[in-house]
Amino acid sequence: MSTILPKKDVVIIGFGWTGSILANELADEGLDIVAIERGPWRDTATDFNIGYMQDELRFAIRKDLFLHASNEAMTMRNTAAETALPMRRYGSFLPGNGVGGAGVHWNGQTWRFYDSDFELKSHLTGRYGAERLSELQVEDWGVTGREMEASYDRFEQLAGISGKAGNIDGRIEDGGNPFESPRSRDYPLPPNRMPYGPALFADAARSVGYHPFPTPAANLSQSYVNPLGVAMGQCSYCGFCERFGCANYSKSSPQTCVLPVLMRKPNFELRTNSDVRKIELSKDGKTARGVTYVDTSGREFFQPAELVLVCAYALHNVRMMLLSGIGTPYDPATGEGVTGRNYCYQTNSGVTVFFDDKTFNPFIAAGAIGQTVDDFNGDSFDHGSVDFVGGGGINCVPTSGRPIQHRPVPPGTPKWGSAWKKATAKAYQSTLSFGVQGSSYAARGNYLSLDPTYTDRYGAPLLRVTFDFPDNDIRMSHYLSDRAREIAEAMNGTHVVESRRDKSWNSVPYQSTHNTGGAIMGSDPKRSALNRYLQSWDVPNVFVVGASAFPQNAGKNPTGTVGALAYWAADAIREQYLRNPGRGLVG
Repeated sequence: MSTILPKKDVVIIGFGWTGSILANELADEGLDIVAIERGPWRDTATDFNIGYMQDELRFAIRKDLFLHASNEAMTMRNTAAETALPMRRYGSFLPGNGVGGAGVHWNGQTWRFYDSDFELKSHLTGRYGAERLSELQVEDWGVTGREMEASYDRFEQLAGISGKAGNIDGRIEDGGNPFESPRSRDYPLPPNRMPYGPALFADAARSVGYHPFPTPAANLSQSYVNPLGVAMGQCSYCGFCERFGCANYSKSSPQTCVLPVLMRKPNFELRTNSDVRKIELSKDGKTARGVTYVDTSGREFFQPAELVLVCAYALHNVRMMLLSGIGTPYDPATGEGVTGRNYCYQTNSGVTVFFDDKTFNPFIAAGAIGQTVDDFNGDSFDHGSVDFVGGGGINCVPTSGRPIQHRPVPPGTPKWGSAWKKATAKAYQSTLSFGVQGSSYAARGNYLSLDPTYTDRYGAPLLRVTFDFPDNDIRMSHYLSDRAREIAEAMNGTHVVESRRDKSWNSVPYQSTHNTGGAIMGSDPKRSALNRYLQSWDVPNVFVVGASAFPQNAGKNPTGTVGALAYWAADAIREQYLRNPGRGLVG
């Protein structure tokens, strides 16, 4: 039997970037808000302390900040013809756990998607014809990039992003990305100073005719006070970003950007170590009444609320909707249904260059300090002569020299023994790696569903992931890998080693935590779970905010777009929904 708690205006499920932004915005409207987070409380002073944060074994290998499969597993398969099996240890992607979510352990690359990415189906069909999309299931977002611009700007100002604009109001700016869509103003901070590796990469890219520019970074180039009055520090290039919280208050996260203000507001409450099991609906299924959750003692509570905001990790958002019966589950056989539709990932590959005559210091590093080539991202180049759509960025961002995981050796090196020791000692400071981060476009057979066999500790079905890389994306990835190799060969190293993307996604080795889709936004309730404001078509007092709303994934990191969507949804709730609660939004 659930203990029924006093009613709130808003209940938020999950407390990372989206949850903290929405809570702060709606608290300013005077709403009574509670956020419910499955994991523990985390803050910089006590949880990311400089005395122990740089512990590679604890945080990078044993994954202290991440969700463990013992708390919630998922099942995986490549096609619907296979039987999905549980992932007993997260590998291919690493969901965060605790306050701040994935906003704690990310690297900090902060991108805007191109305007054409938001109207992808219309754009590609108009330029290349519908037949080019025959093997894909891409969709328009229901919102345009021009409409999203102000929300992108707000997130960049909140996070103190360091970078150089390439297009301000249609005017191409020297030093920035000449392919980006127009923005209203520059980043709040200038680019970071470049280490030797990215500078060398940029010179090589220019020598073959490409247009490198500083990667926009949430690793701050200077001290900064954001619009909420929160002060942050300058990045120290310590190399402990990915899989770590920032001890220096210099990597943007909910802890460094929002929580110092939000946690002081009397109309906001946070409950940690509390696992939301289900959104409870009215008898007709058209209204959310609140949520049921369980604490660490196994006690069950029902939290009534007028408005439910689903702000967890992308995959968990979708599972919550499926468990709660919100939206018709997607059926790949018929192509009908919306919840679970258009699951996408990221199509990555990489290059490593070995040198005899150059020395790098891999410890001078950060999660997003580097150089990027966007000449082949999205539709910034003419796809008329190639056999694919989509693209990606070529990114030289040396993230660390951590000694357990950073052990490059040239081809033919033994995997152990004295020869391996000699090779790893030599290569440690004489190699440079860079990667291709490619788009992931939706295909009919890639989707999310509830597993019919495996359940969690409460008896609820696990999420089942059915995914393999579409042939279109493989062709795209190989094309970009050839472009990356062209840059690598211009560096005149002794060896160039490629890691190319092939079919048959393997859930074991780490690849990317950029999971998207499954509860997508759009303008057609038959092909999307959410409207253009991230409001459920079926249950209008439920909003689902995060990368789960992406109809497909671009060749860029999703966090900048996730933050922008949080502001976009917050504005819609404040300016439209609260004037007429419980109704669908228009405009």
